[in-house]
Amino acid sequence: MSPDTATSIKKPEDGRLPSFTFYNYFRSSAAYRVRIAFNFKGVKPARIVDLDIRQGEQKAAILGDVIPHGLVPAFSWDGGFLTQSIAMIEWLDTLTPQMPRLVPVDPQEASHAREIALAVACDIHPLNNLRVLNYLGHWLDISEDARLHWYRHWIEEGFAGVERILRLRRAGGPFALGSQPTLADVCLVPQVFNARRFDVPLSTFPTIVEVADRCEAMEASRKASPEAAA
Repeated sequence: MSPDTATSIKKPEDGRLPSFTFYNYFRSSAAYRVRIAFNFKGVKPARIVDLDIRQGEQKAAILGDVIPHGLVPAFSWDGGFLTQSIAMIEWLDTLTPQMPRLVPVDPQEASHAREIALAVACDIHPLNNLRVLNYLGHWLDISEDARLHWYRHWIEEGFAGVERILRLRRAGGPFALGSQPTLADVCLVPQVFNARRFDVPLSTFPTIVEVADRCEAMEASRKASPEAAA
């Protein structure tokens, strides 16, 4: 595989979405977020490169200039690259103003969407991603049962805060912040999927479950699921 020439994060001069490559792993929560965003916005990458992070393919030397931190997801295009799912989704929003926004235009609404999204993407997910779990097992010799306890603990800890935020912020609509899906919903769906995959009890998080179930029922989410992307 040969990545696009990509040496910097660069907005196209005409302000339009360039032809870009999407570096993906079907079970990555962060990549799952971006796939949902694609479907909500009707965006299709010119090329999708599926990488098996279990085999370390995302760290291949040939990808060092487009995935400098060795993590998926990532975008690359002629003259640019971008990593980190939240930044990637905001980039899509900026360059597709004619399509539904996932980060609201209103500053307060935007801050609320980011508040929930970052609670997932910064407080929960990094503690439970594959490289952390592998480090706990391979280098610290922590048992699989103990790693599962670790995984479930940090989801429950993080979801407790998100549940409270949703109860305070939700404006009566079907989604996290009202009548339209936002970045908050896009981040919640993959985290709930993973919680269920690892048998995390969710009965104490009814608002999170209600929002995630509503989003998961939408075609944009169904088509982005790990089962559909595998």
